[in-house]
Amino acid sequence: QVQLVESGGGLVQAGDSLRLSCAASGRTFSTYVMGWFRQGPGKERECVATINWSGSITNYLESVKGRFTISRDNAKNTAYLQMNSLKPEDTAIYYCAHSRKVRTTMNPIDYEYWGQGTQVTVSS
Repeated sequence: QVQLVESGGGLVQAGDSLRLSCAASGRTFSTYVMGWFRQGPGKERECVATINWSGSITNYLESVKGRFTISRDNAKNTAYLQMNSLKPEDTAIYYCAHSRKVRTTMNPIDYEYWGQGTQVTVSS
């Protein structure tokens, strides 16, 4: 069992930055894939970024490439999402998730454990 708790969301203006954190507890955090997802109003949940166990492989949603950076600190059992140059269309609830897959995946069905989400609102 893995428990995930996100933090760092908030209300910001367009162009600002936020750093989301995902603290994990339980077993085997360090050996599996972590992902950040988001779900905006009236939209389906989409994967924003994923990272493999070592941090050497990352994948991003096309619309956030160059603005968002996913990272992890296995010693602290924590994953991060640095979000720069935020846009109003980034407004959503952001979730971190844990997958027992070894390779990175952007498919939400591959993730077994989810956090409760943190709200990010970007005003224009």
